[in-house]
Formats: sequence, C-alpha cells, structure tokens
Amino acid sequence: MPSGFRFVSRRAGGVVQGDDAMRAPYGPEIIESSQSCLHREDGLFCNLPAPAAERLAGITSAAAYPKGATLFVEGQSPRGVFILCSGKVKLSTASADRRSLILRISEQGEVLGLPATVTGKPYELTADVIEPTQANFISRTDFLLFLREHGEAALRVAQQLGETYHSAIAEMRKIGLSHSAGEKLARFLLDLSAGHDEGKGEVRLTLTLTQKEIAQMIGASRETVTRLFADFKKKRLLQVKGSTVIIKNKARLESVASS
Repeated sequence: MPSGFRFVSRRAGGVVQGDDAMRAPYGPEIIESSQSCLHREDGLFCNLPAPAAERLAGITSAAAYPKGATLFVEGQSPRGVFILCSGKVKLSTASADRRSLILRISEQGEVLGLPATVTGKPYELTADVIEPTQANFISRTDFLLFLREHGEAALRVAQQLGETYHSAIAEMRKIGLSHSAGEKLARFLLDLSAGHDEGKGEVRLTLTLTQKEIAQMIGASRETVTRLFADFKKKRLLQVKGSTVIIKNKARLESVASS
C-alpha cells in the first residue's frame, strides 16, 4: 500500500450514501462512493459490462488526501493506479540538480500512474496533491489481473495510454517551440481559461498554483513569471486579485501567445 495511504471509509461494496456520508479527516466531505467514481460518465471505466464493473469495485479502496500529500514519487517502483474522484494533483519531474518541471495538473476522473503500473517500470513522474483530494487506489497485482480477465477494460487502458503519449508530445511542442516566456505564460493562462464562461468580454480564473509552480510549468524562473504578470497587468491584459486572475482582453492575450 502506498506510503501515507489512509482509509476514509470501507463499507460493504465501498458505498457511502445519504446519512452514511462521512467527512474525511482532512476536511472534504466524502459524498461519492468508490463505485460511482469509477463509473462516472467521463471516466475510463464507465459503462463496463456488469461482471467487469463488479470485479473492479471489489479491488478498489477509497481514501482522502490533504493538500501537500504525495501519491507517488518519480523513480519509485509502481504500486498501482490512483483514480481521482475529486481534487487536483500536479504531475512533475525533476533533474539531477533538483530543478522541477510541472507537466500538468490532473483533475477528477483521471487515472494516475497508469503507464508505470502497466509496464512495471518506475513511476515517471511525481504526483503531489494541491488541494484536498479523494481518490481510489488499485494495486498493480489486482489491476493487471483485472485487465487480463476483462478485454474491454484492457482496450480502454491501451487507448488511454495512446492519448497520454499524444498529450505529452503536445506539451513538449508547446514548451519547446515557444520563443519566449511571455508566449508560454499567455498560452498557460489561455489553456486554463478553456471552458470558462465569458462575461462582458472577461474571463475569471482561480489559480491554485503559486508563481513558482507556474514557472515550473512553463520552464521559466519565478522572477520571470512575476515580471510577466506585472507586464500583463500594465498592458491591461490581466487583473489580479489574490488567487483570482481576470483576463481583460482575451484576443490580445491570444496574440501574445502566437507572436
């Protein structure tokens, strides 16, 4: 079992509903059963045949993690996969001199540790919780046996691994081919704004990352990110209020990202 793994609830079938809902020891209320999380419509294992769904529920354990917890570490032997039910997790890699690069922020529905669990190679990234998170854990032994027994689930995992590969290539292209840190920061903010409703020509975002973490995502220094935020504010591209960022002129920000 992964270090720091704490059980929040372990009922028959993993179900916590209605008056049985619990509050996790770190604050967030556990309102979703492990089964409903596994089978959510946007999840990897939604609408599996009944035998596969029952088997999957039987090998899954639910837990809650506080902000700052680590699910697994780069270079660690794979112990299994984590399926996020709620919260956010940052995935990062580090160089020998301890410089860090954040590859992306994972959100609910994602399966973490999948490549390492399937191949048996060490985890390629470190997964750190950046806000209170509920996740399901499946050990590597149980997960591999499950895939051998249920072909449809194995096919979905293969498709997910392919999508992960293409996403990694896209991220490397975005970071490596951008000509300036300003382009990278503009693109980061625009990606963050995707799916947010615009009102009066503005987009309001809540940043869960520090400026140091943003720097690690775009391959720049924290000082550069601080300077760029000040520059964007001076040009009236952004307005910053604490952790809230308001994109005042999305069209001009898109111009910066593609310059």
